[in-house]
Amino acid sequence: MIRPVTPNDIPALVDIWLTASIKVHSFVDEQVWQSQVEAMRDIYLPNSETYVYEEDAKPIAFYSLNDDQLAAIFVAIASQGKGIGKQLIAHALKQRDSLSLSVYQENQASILFYLGQGFSIKSKQKDEFTGHLEYTMAKSSE
Repeated sequence: MIRPVTPNDIPALVDIWLTASIKVHSFVDEQVWQSQVEAMRDIYLPNSETYVYEEDAKPIAFYSLNDDQLAAIFVAIASQGKGIGKQLIAHALKQRDSLSLSVYQENQASILFYLGQGFSIKSKQKDEFTGHLEYTMAKSSE
């Protein structure tokens, strides 16, 4: 089930974000992600339009929107590869006419996932926070 976030979800979502970020972004020093835990918990998640995917009343995935930007989409490591990300993208596209997102160029698995969901690469730039190259990808709802 996908539902709006509640304040009680935040600790679980931060854990999902941190664990997945460290695994998926192994090319970025782990300390970069650790240094952002407080901001994610206290600023980013509370100030975004966030939806939670839960199973057995437990959050296992989420996505966050800032305007038309898909600012975050994360699935717990143990739940990846089960189609949850596709469901989250479909749900997000019901909330907006179009979506854009940023993804690290080195994160080939995610790039392929987004291309498979109909996103296309629009531009390439350097992420100011990490210094790594990233793509901006976009898709319009159908």
